[in-house]
Amino acid sequence: MSAGTPANRAATEQGGRDHSNVLCRRCGADVPAAVTAGATTDTSTPSPHQTYEHAPDLRRELHQVLALGAERDGRQARSVTGPPTDAAVAERAWLLRRAALMDRMALNDPSPGPVGAAVQTAEQLVLHDRLHPHLVAGPNQPDAMGCDFGHRGYVRQEYTAWTAAGRPGT
Repeated sequence: MSAGTPANRAATEQGGRDHSNVLCRRCGADVPAAVTAGATTDTSTPSPHQTYEHAPDLRRELHQVLALGAERDGRQARSVTGPPTDAAVAERAWLLRRAALMDRMALNDPSPGPVGAAVQTAEQLVLHDRLHPHLVAGPNQPDAMGCDFGHRGYVRQEYTAWTAAGRPGT
């Protein structure tokens, strides 16, 4: 609960809830109503099994993500097999695939290192999508699922939509 506005401070000081916030249905935390305004009602996250059921094996995906990163950074020439892609679309495809890869690795090994990497790469995707909301493929904008731990649920939503769309931008 934010105590920044007088109404928020009054509600807090009286031991009540600030009614400009809503309770998250997933975790029970207070979320500013502005985050939920205009959001779709579908805030369910696909299960990891549903999301990654048809994903390439981890070794192959790691190799492909590293190759995309090398192309992105200019360490490797882009293989021209199709029309040129928009830079924001190509960046997003790399961020999404990297975040999904880290999420999968964290699911296999839930120790702090892999989980931290999954959270960090998910946050990078969210930052990109906030700047380019027209590229969001799933039903929810990144902040509509704001209570999800580290936005990993958002990565699953977007990977599921990206897969269903035939993996554009790769």
